[in-house]
Order: sequence, then C-alpha cells, then structure tokens
Amino acid sequence: MENQKYNVESFNLDHTKVTAPYVRQAAKKTGTKGDIVSKYDIRFCQPNEEFMPIAGIHTLEHLVAEYIRNELNGIIDFSPMGCRTGFYLTIFGEHTEEEIANKMMNVLKQVASWQDDKEIPGRDPKECGNYKEHDLPAAKLWAKKWVDGIEQHGFNCYK
Repeated sequence: MENQKYNVESFNLDHTKVTAPYVRQAAKKTGTKGDIVSKYDIRFCQPNEEFMPIAGIHTLEHLVAEYIRNELNGIIDFSPMGCRTGFYLTIFGEHTEEEIANKMMNVLKQVASWQDDKEIPGRDPKECGNYKEHDLPAAKLWAKKWVDGIEQHGFNCYK
C-alpha cells in the first residue's frame, strides 16, 4: 500500500485484490511505554461479492470472542467490520499471521461443529444488548467456510 490516501488503513487496502478467507496483519502500534498492539484482518467473505448476515456475525462474535481467549493471551478485542466481510482481532504483542490463523482455526473448528443445544456465551438479556438477534446456523456456516477456505488455500491469501 504505497499510496496512503486515507488515515484509516483499511480504506487504503485495494479490496479488488483481496482473496478471502485470510489473515492479514493490518496494523502494529508501539505505545509510549513500549507496549505493542497488533491488529489482524480476519477476512471471511470476498469483498463486494458476499457478506455475512448481522445475526450470524453477532453469534460468531460471541463465540470467537469467548474462545479465542483460550488460545491467545493479551486479546484486546474481536470486533466485526462494518462491511460485514470479516472481523478485526486486536491483541497485545507481535504474532505472525500464521500463528493467528492457527489459533483462529482451532476456534472456528469448534464453532463449525457447535452443538445446537450448547449455550452461546453471553446470550442473555443481562449479558448482551441485543440478545434476541443471534443466528447459530449462519455462524456455523461462515466458520466452516473460513476453515475450509484456509485449509484449501493456506493462511496468507492476501497478496
């Protein structure tokens, strides 16, 4: 990304050259006290061709946000992209894209095989601001699609 037209890194990304699914380090910042914070683009959908439904994103966010913390220390946030094509994972420290992809693979395999009778973390009116809008089948579908795509194409599909 030689030409930095915008302040927002993802606005400078040529979305026509993206091949989803993938993991891409989108940013790395060093704080004034030396702390490193890294942000990863966890892309599920081919930009401008497909997008995830809101209720599916919501459920996927709940499941991944809870279980990625069993895989990686220092998680700050796992949040959906406004375009609904993926998520941003923000974490303390430096990690390779392959390491992040491996940890995401572990979590998304769990999500893809989630039992319908198993509780979705944080799906209660006391724990969630929109507890009625969840879609487990959609979350499972997109998790499986990401896992299958990474297994077929490898971790670093963005070129």
